[in-house]
Amino acid sequence: MARKFLYVVVVLIVLTLAAAFAYRIWGAELLRLGMIPRVRFEAQSELPRDSYARREMWLAHPKMASDPARWVPAGFAANPAPDAAVFFVHPTSYLDRAHWNAPLDDRVANDRAALFLRGQASAFNGAGAIWAPRYRQATFGAFLTSEADAQMALDLAYRDVVAAFDQFLKEAGDRPIILAGHSQGALHLTRLLRERVAGKPIAKRIVAAYVIGWPVSRTTDLPLMGLPECGSADTTGCILSWQTFGEPADPSLILDTFDATTGFNGQSRKDTPMICTNPLTGMPGSSAPREANLGSLVPAADLSTATLARGAVGARCEGRGILMIGDPPEGLGRAYVLPGNNYHVFDYSLFWANVRADAERRLAAYRKRQSGWLRTLRALG
Repeated sequence: MARKFLYVVVVLIVLTLAAAFAYRIWGAELLRLGMIPRVRFEAQSELPRDSYARREMWLAHPKMASDPARWVPAGFAANPAPDAAVFFVHPTSYLDRAHWNAPLDDRVANDRAALFLRGQASAFNGAGAIWAPRYRQATFGAFLTSEADAQMALDLAYRDVVAAFDQFLKEAGDRPIILAGHSQGALHLTRLLRERVAGKPIAKRIVAAYVIGWPVSRTTDLPLMGLPECGSADTTGCILSWQTFGEPADPSLILDTFDATTGFNGQSRKDTPMICTNPLTGMPGSSAPREANLGSLVPAADLSTATLARGAVGARCEGRGILMIGDPPEGLGRAYVLPGNNYHVFDYSLFWANVRADAERRLAAYRKRQSGWLRTLRALG
């Protein structure tokens, strides 16, 4: 299991719930029936203060001899002397209905989380050393209901993320910081940005925040998250976000849920535009042909590794902020796509090489601007 890529996660969900035909027709209802816990939320104490000082609390850490975030496809290498410090929060890997939150020692959930690090966090190992914590993540079913138990599960997960972030800051020293996550991990990053970065000195050290696979309202969320949307390919101290769909797209499951929620400013998110960064250009609201795609991860037949395919898909931002990739890409099976032609699982892997180049480009721009400020200060002094 630990050697397989993240693509297997969706396969497990589909096979567990129904045959492919039924999933296509009744996917959302089947997910709710099969994934929402039928038990009450179990309140849990905060972790001991020094928990994240222990290596076993991390899925990836610079002092580990090896970890899944250091994987690279042929032709690439992890930076042996990384400049930045990367804090990566993995997406949901706990699918069990037995609890609202994953036990930290759940082997299956941790193995799945390692898969996500190989296919997602690995994009950043050319720019920085990666810290990726274990945390008592909310179960998959928490995202399929508005029950109070679901929010309490997410709050518990977030407390762990904050504790890990505090330890990360102690260990990162004065290095520039990249924040990244996907899905549930990106949700926790939005709150972390609002509560622990906005208006704080640390905001000046953020190279970029990759809030991928989770909607961010430009109107009700972004103004309170402490960083602006990335406006160009070399902007620093900014936020990137996208949600990937193929043709024909039906994002109603996401938009209906999003519209029923309240933004960080206390106002409804209904009909508000979402951040849509085109990962092929590093710019918002733009369009790029497939030739601009530097490489998508395509799994081997046995799913044990992956290769890069250049030019697999193009990308364009449409509507309220949905990233469209056009026709289904070759090599990535339709069985793995969620209802509505939602390529959520592939938000990183479809653009892996471009995400890698983006992080390295923004880090270089950050260092260049930092050097310019130092020269100016010396001249004034």
